[in-house]
Amino acid sequence: MARVTIEEVRSIISTTADDATIYQYIASAQALMDLLIGQGLTAMQMKEIERWLTAHLIASSRDRQAREEGAGGAYIKYTGLSYTGLRGTTYGQQAIVLDTSGTLATIAGKSVKFKAIEQ
Repeated sequence: MARVTIEEVRSIISTTADDATIYQYIASAQALMDLLIGQGLTAMQMKEIERWLTAHLIASSRDRQAREEGAGGAYIKYTGLSYTGLRGTTYGQQAIVLDTSGTLATIAGKSVKFKAIEQ
């Protein structure tokens, strides 16, 4: 069961995603929250971490955060490169800070790599 509501997520991230889409991001954040079960965090800490993780997932995939923007030549550079993990958005960084167990900090910059082997 989700600890956060769609409205609570919307209160920290401006997004045009509809409610059904945000709910899917909440469900994804819940999967990450399994890492924190049994780590001695309070219910309030777990709720806030889930809220910020949800916003991180939205910001890193759907509504990316700008790092630099231009005008005349119209350019934009985004934060949150795929290999930066939770540190890639301010929302992920906040989730790391809220996790006093240190669990998220240990996985924050890890990425997954795939290797294709031809047969």
